[in-house]
Amino acid sequence: MSDKPMIEINNVSKWYGPVQVLDDCSVRIDKGDVVVVCGPSGSGKSTLIKTVNALEPVQKGKITVNGIEVTDPKTNLPQMRSKVGMVFQHFELFPHLSVTENLTLAQIKVLGRNADEAKTRGLKMLDRVGLMAHKDKFPGQLSGGQQQRVAIARALSMDPIVMLFDEPTSALDPEMVGEVLDVMVNLAKEGMTMMVVTHEMGFARKVANRVIFIDVGGRILEDCTKDEFFGNPDARQPRTKDFLNKILAH
Repeated sequence: MSDKPMIEINNVSKWYGPVQVLDDCSVRIDKGDVVVVCGPSGSGKSTLIKTVNALEPVQKGKITVNGIEVTDPKTNLPQMRSKVGMVFQHFELFPHLSVTENLTLAQIKVLGRNADEAKTRGLKMLDRVGLMAHKDKFPGQLSGGQQQRVAIARALSMDPIVMLFDEPTSALDPEMVGEVLDVMVNLAKEGMTMMVVTHEMGFARKVANRVIFIDVGGRILEDCTKDEFFGNPDARQPRTKDFLNKILAH
């Protein structure tokens, strides 16, 4: 365990108007950790992950990423975000740009790489997700699974120190889920620090070293090792046990 956590969320609370969506959440993620965040719909999972790179501001608490305080108004957020790869549910690729252009744009604009450098890096990452043959296509010509893999390659092109995944497979047809999870499994094996909001419990069992369970109202009920989470349901909170029974029954 390193002295400095890669991500630290301290006593974070957030409201939308009168509705509390995160309730005093604290999480520590060390370098190389793969942490799966799960829980029922509307429990604040996606909100929690989006606070890590300040896509969602918080009203209370403190968040640091690699020692940089995200919640400090003086922090240069674009610079900080360039180190935090984010993969969304709906790919967020630019439909009017080719795959290669999607991979190079942020590298050039944010990191200041020249076009050749950016292209070399982008195509290397595209190859890593197995899609080199599609470099000149547009997102609309690709399947959902392929688009999501391009989105992962785009995030990796920025040389992130952390990858955040917000339900990366929930918008995909079932037969495309595997190809995206395979890429994520390989990333985890290579030691990438990852925080993943997902319903894919098979992925959690295979890859995560920790599981966080959030209940409606944004309270973290569990933060334990994968083995404790899946292997010892009787030691979990009643709410977690109920959730596990429902999802593992299928």
